[in-house]
Amino acid sequence: MRNTGAALVWCPFPDRETARATAARLLDESLIACANIVGEIESIFEWEGERSSGTEIAVLLKTTSERLEEVVSRLGELHPYDTPAIVGWCCDQAYPATLDWLMLQTRPTLQ
Repeated sequence: MRNTGAALVWCPFPDRETARATAARLLDESLIACANIVGEIESIFEWEGERSSGTEIAVLLKTTSERLEEVVSRLGELHPYDTPAIVGWCCDQAYPATLDWLMLQTRPTLQ
């Protein structure tokens, strides 16, 4: 399979307001084309030697492979957690119209 240029980023947030505000900032900066705020999830994890769990808001961000590294880095700067779980990957396939839209929405803006 070939790399189409589409990419996704998965990241949980502490609450819906923070997820929305961060997504809006990434949209304003043309780093993403869309954020799907999936909703409340239960997270079970190990942290500082202890097993824990809690509720978070799941978000799937849509971007391009060209902007992926920048999205991951910027998201790390904006996220309120000290160690946010941010995972990004390039997609093997994308519908051509979807890819065109992603490319259009995430073009770097002239400043």
